[in-house]
Amino acid sequence: MKIKSILCVSVLALGAGFMAPMTQAQAQAYANVRIGQPPPPRHEVMPAPRRGYVWAPGYWQWNGRRHEWVGGSWLRARPGYRYVPPSWVRGPRGDWQMRPYRWAR
Repeated sequence: MKIKSILCVSVLALGAGFMAPMTQAQAQAYANVRIGQPPPPRHEVMPAPRRGYVWAPGYWQWNGRRHEWVGGSWLRARPGYRYVPPSWVRGPRGDWQMRPYRWAR
């Protein structure tokens, strides 16, 4: 019985080690991924207006290895707000950062 208890405690301790938060060096290595400038937007034909919806044009998204195109789609309108599409901006260190879409008053 005592051996089972020791084994159980060992397994739990080992599992806790795997779930420990990343060290600062590990987090920094992940944050330093450099993303190149996205390609120019693709031309999309804007469909006819739909009552109660806003057309969200397509955009380039980073999938972890490369940019991939996400086609435009309809979003349900939010009264009192305007849709602001996602955009890519150049950061202070020359890296590219995506600002996701949002709803502005």
